[in-house]
Amino acid sequence: MARQRGFFEKLFDFSFSDFIAVQIAGVIYAVIVILLALGLLAALIGGFAQGAGQGIAVLIFGPIIGFLYIVFARIGLEAFIAAIRTAENTRIIAENFRRPPGPPGF
Repeated sequence: MARQRGFFEKLFDFSFSDFIAVQIAGVIYAVIVILLALGLLAALIGGFAQGAGQGIAVLIFGPIIGFLYIVFARIGLEAFIAAIRTAENTRIIAENFRRPPGPPGF
């Protein structure tokens, strides 16, 4: 069985035989949520700076748009991770088929 490689070993693996996206997906998602919250806060401040009407519009529609953005970001990350896990499992299956067969009955 192959040994588990560390994060930095995987990061500098130029053959791309191991994936790191699964390990950092949570961090990427957290960064997206934080940046979105900061962006909405900036839009809210900018909206009220331009007038009460625009501020109220941002206050009403900003969370809805932000929520939809988070949902689509999560779905995109999940699809990406699912593709990576499919590739990892396919590699395992292919490695099992490459091994020479054992004695009959095993």
